[in-house]
Amino acid sequence: MVYLIDASVYVFRAYYSMPPEMIDRDGLPAHATFGFARFLGDLIERAQPRYIAVAFDESLSTSFRNQIYPAYKANRDPPPEDLKFQFLRCQEFCRHAGIPYFSHAEYEADDIVGSLMTLCRRDGLPATLVTRDKDFAQLIRHGDTYWDYTDNAKYLYHQIEDRFGVAPERFADFLALMGDSVDNIKGVPGVGPKTAAALMKEFASLEELYDNLDQVAKIPVRGAGKLAAKLAEHREAAFLARRLTEIACNMPMQIGRTELTRRAPDVAALTEFFDRHNFGPTLRRQAERLALLPLAVAA
Repeated sequence: MVYLIDASVYVFRAYYSMPPEMIDRDGLPAHATFGFARFLGDLIERAQPRYIAVAFDESLSTSFRNQIYPAYKANRDPPPEDLKFQFLRCQEFCRHAGIPYFSHAEYEADDIVGSLMTLCRRDGLPATLVTRDKDFAQLIRHGDTYWDYTDNAKYLYHQIEDRFGVAPERFADFLALMGDSVDNIKGVPGVGPKTAAALMKEFASLEELYDNLDQVAKIPVRGAGKLAAKLAEHREAAFLARRLTEIACNMPMQIGRTELTRRAPDVAALTEFFDRHNFGPTLRRQAERLALLPLAVAA
């Protein structure tokens, strides 16, 4: 099993939940760094993974999706200035803690995770995705686990549809139909989650849906009689949206189990890191425990 972690979810959570008064030697905020480091240390103590990777986002505006659709995520405010540099410090923590991490200017964290999953699957290695971002549900296949660590809720392949409304293989199409206001993806106007889910239960893909628009009126949803015309009118928008909601699983990377293997933490480097950030004994004691964990467990 390889554990693949969506860093942004937990860095942002730490930023908004930890006391902002936590500062480093230079008087700069360190609360998000502390919270993320504690989360990651807790996860490793709990799961003791042999294979692990953390995926970071680099930018809101340089993804290949911005080249397809310049307005992609244009409605989002940039991260607060006192959070930007803490992302880099979270990466530094990973490096000292022996945890592989990845980022890319043109690909988002979910693309990194999807591409790593594809490589690992070819190598017979299932994955546990640590996130609470619904978009990642499309990556789950038999043997994989979606782990909402914050709520301690785990979902296997056969549970994804009950949790999110559609099967993983149809999730990108589901998102494309209803759009995603968070990412500024329009989709088909007037198609909400219930209608999109009903369509994806009846049709296996956008292609199959649009090849059978004459069957849409039979679906038991409100306004089914006019739905086919609406879908036809916004066909181009739906397929554009699918190019944005579908996670790229083919990043150019040559990575195997060696690059995903958890290493022993560098306790001396972590101690200096903790000193620099004015972190107390909690993380120091945890680092000592992490150094004693076996590195070849069958997790």
